[in-house]
Amino acid sequence: MDPEKIMTGISKELLAALKVMAKAKTPDEKLKYSEIVKNLCESLGVFLDLINDMVPYDFDKDEDDESIPF
Repeated sequence: MDPEKIMTGISKELLAALKVMAKAKTPDEKLKYSEIVKNLCESLGVFLDLINDMVPYDFDKDEDDESIPF
């Protein structure tokens, strides 16, 4: 599955959970949605950490081409 689609889906679910949490009336409801928001944020963080870890690598450069100056 496409990571970008997964990240978009998680973001949409996160926004929806935040909207519902804002309307929650009881502490139990708020706790339930705060846990959902926490889990979604952690899931999104996995992808963001992966992207951050991959930033130093340039996959467009040919590693055997020594004519490209660094």
